[in-house]
Amino acid sequence: MRKMRTLREYLIERLANKERTIGYLRAILDDYQIHGERTVVLRALQTVVKAQGGVPKLAKQVDMAPEMLSKLLSNEDTPLIDALGIVLKALGYQLSIAPVENENPNLEADTLQTAQVAERPTAPQ
Repeated sequence: MRKMRTLREYLIERLANKERTIGYLRAILDDYQIHGERTVVLRALQTVVKAQGGVPKLAKQVDMAPEMLSKLLSNEDTPLIDALGIVLKALGYQLSIAPVENENPNLEADTLQTAQVAERPTAPQ
């Protein structure tokens, strides 16, 4: 009979692969953009760290004390960008900025038109 596992156990097994890990983190960040649940992001980062060899291994890769990395990943007050940046660095990736995919194709045209209107000089009164 097949042994039952938790979702986290399954993720840890699947996220041993770096490409899957990056896809997972992208999905988590997309979810964060919509729902803003920082606890979900921190828990996902903890799962990724475990899948990638644990705190001691990743701490060594980023030249950080394991205790410090563990504290950083478990502290609700840690800025998400710091925690994410450290985990990505250990994976050999970095944060980058990309344009938001525009859901409303008319938004850019409306914004441009508004900007042009705002730039017109006003007539003397």
